[in-house]
Amino acid sequence: MSLVTILKPIEAEFIAFKEYYATLFRSNIPLLNRALSHVCRSNGKMMRPMLVLLTAKSLAGRVGECTNYAAAALELLHTASLLHDDVVDESPMRRGIPSLHTLFSNRIAILAGDYIFSSALQNAALTRNVEVIEALSFLGQQLSKGELLQLQLQQSGGFSEENYIEVIRNKTASLFAACCRFGALSVEADADIVEAFTRFGELLGICFQMKDDIFDYYDSADVGKPTGSDMREGKITLPALYVLNNSDTEFARELLVKLADGYTMSEAEIDTLITMSKEMGGIDYALRRIEEFRAEALAAIPASVPDELREALTVYLDFAISRNK
Repeated sequence: MSLVTILKPIEAEFIAFKEYYATLFRSNIPLLNRALSHVCRSNGKMMRPMLVLLTAKSLAGRVGECTNYAAAALELLHTASLLHDDVVDESPMRRGIPSLHTLFSNRIAILAGDYIFSSALQNAALTRNVEVIEALSFLGQQLSKGELLQLQLQQSGGFSEENYIEVIRNKTASLFAACCRFGALSVEADADIVEAFTRFGELLGICFQMKDDIFDYYDSADVGKPTGSDMREGKITLPALYVLNNSDTEFARELLVKLADGYTMSEAEIDTLITMSKEMGGIDYALRRIEEFRAEALAAIPASVPDELREALTVYLDFAISRNK
């Protein structure tokens, strides 16, 4: 799936947005400016702002200042949360480059994150749309809630598909849902349209995270992260959940009991669980669930969306599913 198809309806608007967004990472304080400059290097493809712009263009045929402010607010909040996450998780790298706290310090990374978060609030205020401000506040709560829910489930052993999806809804899916919601609100779409696009974004986010989780079962040379890294952090994702809850092997039964007590798996157990997930249908099950959520997402796109933009939204969804890293 090509980014060219996704960008085609919003090419000029996306260029204008990136020019505006770059201005938000400049400061007259040299230390802060160096920190912001480093953060700006790891912006990636900026898929989330892209989705905000696509949603607005789909509904109003245009992208104005309000949409740009909304897209910036969301991406800034996300960026700030990643800086804080890297400190909490002691992550040395972010998108292939050293994380901010590694190059500077935890203190500078947290303060830079606070500055970027404040910039998110400022951009939300610039929309002059109270619903965008409310949506940003709600998103911040969801992201924090998702992290805490994940920690609670790891400690209490709540290893079910229902709990797994609930964590995704509050973390990754909430970001994609917010992209579509911000885009729709920024052009003052009707309430039912706002909710339809929000639902599309949430389902897209679930697909995105499920695909991301599958990467954990393959070699780092293929997907860019160490095999089993999620499991080492105590995260049991859908392929392994399927095997643990549907296998009658002694290994699966005993491991579920141990995990319920907060047990940390050994490298040998992780290797065994990865192999079982591949050989006993865990990966295939996760791929089937992705296709089910994909179908729901496509059905959520309102019929009034123009064909070119519907195609772009579909390609965006399929890009999230078919990517290899």
